[in-house]
Amino acid sequence: MSEQNCTHDCSTCGANCSSREGGIPKELLKDGSSVKKVIAVVSGKGGVGKSLVTGLLATLARRMDYKTAILDADVTGPSIPKMFKFAKSADSDEESLYPAVTATGIRVMSVNLLLENETDPVIWRGPVIAGTLKQFWTDVVWGDNDIMFIDMPPGTGDVPLTVFQSLPVDGIVVVTSPQELVGMVVQKAVNMAEMMNVPILGVVENMSYITCPDCGKKLYPYGESRLEEAAKAAGTDNTAALPINPKLAAACDKGMIEMFEGDWLDGFIAKLLG
Repeated sequence: MSEQNCTHDCSTCGANCSSREGGIPKELLKDGSSVKKVIAVVSGKGGVGKSLVTGLLATLARRMDYKTAILDADVTGPSIPKMFKFAKSADSDEESLYPAVTATGIRVMSVNLLLENETDPVIWRGPVIAGTLKQFWTDVVWGDNDIMFIDMPPGTGDVPLTVFQSLPVDGIVVVTSPQELVGMVVQKAVNMAEMMNVPILGVVENMSYITCPDCGKKLYPYGESRLEEAAKAAGTDNTAALPINPKLAAACDKGMIEMFEGDWLDGFIAKLLG
């Protein structure tokens, strides 16, 4: 497609043009805000634990004394606010938006932190959602941050395209699970990242196994791990496997993800931030 006729939808175009090479200007942060590194957490489909991984990575980064933020880009299905407890919700005035802050100091912006009721549906068309995401970057007083994690919606549609084109994403983390079907949709996410020239920084396999409480043996309810296969497809050796863990699930349900105990992602995040 010639640049004159470009629709800026790189997901349906194989041409090498300025849109794919970074020719579209990135949105700027509000004066007084800074983010040194931006990592998007993606998946090819829903239900694999992308928001869980986002919350865990942000919690670990904060424990490592990084000034950390989360931008919840899953506008129609936000899960991040449920995982954290906030002293107060996000706020706004005529000029700016202000993130909510978790107990350990993680700054968070999500649509659900601006709604009167968390169960109110967000019934918006794509352009409105895209505009909201840009506002979450440009109009929020983020302050000074070492790292921001973006919790992406599943798939390769409008919102991921908006994020990759409009925000200065330094790399992505791909979240998957052991089912064979997921391998196919993971490849879609990997292919989109390659088309958008965004490096893949690691792969996390969620629901990888269960540890028997009696003998400690690992059980594989969804079949043997496909982590190595997914990592090879993504071209990365930075991997981690998350178990099915009732205590972790309960902590998320109670808004206490920052209290979780587990070393599953320690090596992963050390490589991610190193």
